[in-house]
Amino acid sequence: MAQIPYVFDNLYFLTTCSVAVTLLISFRLYPIIIYVVNRKGLMDDPEERSAHTNKVPTLGGMGLFIVFSLTVMLLGVLADLSRPELLQLVSLLAGTLLLLIMGVKDDLVLMSPKKKLIGQLLAASMVIFLSDVRIAHFQGLLGIGELPYWVSVFFTFFVFILVINAVNLIDGIDGLAGSIAIISSVTFGIFFLLNEQYLLSLVSFALIGSVIGFLYYNLSNTQKLFMGDSGSLLIGFLLTYQGVAFLGVNENALASLAVSNAPVLLLAVLSYPLLDTLRVFSIRVWQKRSPFSADRNHIHHRLLDLGNAHEQATLIICVCNIFVIGLVFLIGGLNINLQLIISVVIGSSLYLVPFLKVFDKQALYLPEKAKRIDVLNGEIKTTTEDQKPHSNVPETSGVVQMENATREKEPTPLDLSDPNPYFSGIKEFEKQKVLSKRLSDFKKSATIDFKKVGRSMRKQS
Repeated sequence: MAQIPYVFDNLYFLTTCSVAVTLLISFRLYPIIIYVVNRKGLMDDPEERSAHTNKVPTLGGMGLFIVFSLTVMLLGVLADLSRPELLQLVSLLAGTLLLLIMGVKDDLVLMSPKKKLIGQLLAASMVIFLSDVRIAHFQGLLGIGELPYWVSVFFTFFVFILVINAVNLIDGIDGLAGSIAIISSVTFGIFFLLNEQYLLSLVSFALIGSVIGFLYYNLSNTQKLFMGDSGSLLIGFLLTYQGVAFLGVNENALASLAVSNAPVLLLAVLSYPLLDTLRVFSIRVWQKRSPFSADRNHIHHRLLDLGNAHEQATLIICVCNIFVIGLVFLIGGLNINLQLIISVVIGSSLYLVPFLKVFDKQALYLPEKAKRIDVLNGEIKTTTEDQKPHSNVPETSGVVQMENATREKEPTPLDLSDPNPYFSGIKEFEKQKVLSKRLSDFKKSATIDFKKVGRSMRKQS
C-alpha cells in the first residue's frame, strides 16, 4: 500500500484514472437518481419556453457534484497533493457545494435572482481569497498589463458571475452545456497536463468524465435526465475556475509551456456562452425589458426553429466553438489586440449565421402537411406530427419546431393563393347545418298542426 502514492505521481496515469473513476461512478449513480426522482415526482414540467414536451427527471446536477467531488477527493489523497493544493481543493469543493445547494433549491422551489447572485458571490469568494485564484494580468490586451490587487479581485468576481450565468443560460437543449464544458475542459486540461499541474489537471479531467457520464443519460432514449440549475451553475463555476487558473499558470515564470495570447484563447474557449449572453441581454435592453427576463431568443433556440434536432443544434454550436479555438491558435503570432478583433468578428459572424434573412421563411412557416383546419370550430390549428423529434431523437427530448408561445397565440399563415379543399368543407358543413335546422323546424311545426287538427275533429264528433 505504501507504493500507491508513487504510482499516482505519474500525471498521465492520474488523469486517466480520473476519467475512468468518474465514468464508473456515473453509470452506477445516475440510474439511482433517475429512479428516486421519478418516484418522488421531482420532474421538470414543460412550459412555453421549454424545448421539451414531456416531464423529464431533473437534479442531474446533484449527480455531477457527487461524481466529481468523490473522484477529486479520492485521487487527490492518493496523489499526495501538497498542502497549498489541498487548500485549493477544499475551497473549490466548498464553493461547488454551496452552488449545488442553491441550484437544487432553485430547481425545486425557485429562488430570487438576488439570492442566487449572493450565493454565487460567496462561492467565488472562497476560491479567490482562500486559494488566491484571480486574474492578475492582461498580457497587454487592450493595452493593460498587471492589475492592482483589489482591481484584480473585483474583476475576477465579475468574471465568475458572468461565466456562471452565461453557462446557465445556454442550458436550454439536450447536451449543449455539457458539450461546451467538455470542449473547454479538454483545452484547459491539456495545458495543465503539459505544465505538470496535478490538482488543476485532476479537476479538468474529472469534470470531463463526470459530464460524459451525465450526457449518456441526458441524450438517452429511455432514461433521460436534466442537469437543472444545480448542474449548470456547478459547470459554470468549474469552467471559470479553470479559466482563471489557466491565466495564472500561464503567467507563472516556472510554466514550461506558456501561451502568448492566453486572454484571447480564454475568450475563444468560452466564446459561445459569452456571445449568446451578450446578444440576448442587448436585445432585452433594446426592447426596454429587464436583461434577466426570460425569453426564447437564444442561438440554440433559433437552430431548433430551423428544424434541427437537439443533437444537431448542439453539434453545430460545438463545431463553431472548436473552429474559433483553432482560429486563435492559427493567428497566435499576430498582435494580441488584432487577434481579439479577428476572433470576435469571425466568431460572431459564424455563430449568428442562423439569423440570416435567408432562413426567415423556413423558421416562420410550418410544413404544409402540418397545417389543418378545425372544421367544427372554424379555427386554424397545427398538428403535432411534424413537431415530433426526428427518428434519431428520443421523444422525451421534445424537439419543437416552433416557439410554443407564438404557435399558441398566432395561427400559422396559409397560402390562400392556392385552392384549399378545406374551405369548401367548411361551406358544405355550414350548409348541412342550416338544412338540418330547417328540417327540424319543419317537423316541429308539422307536429303542432296535426295536434290542432285532431282536437278540432274530436270536438265536432
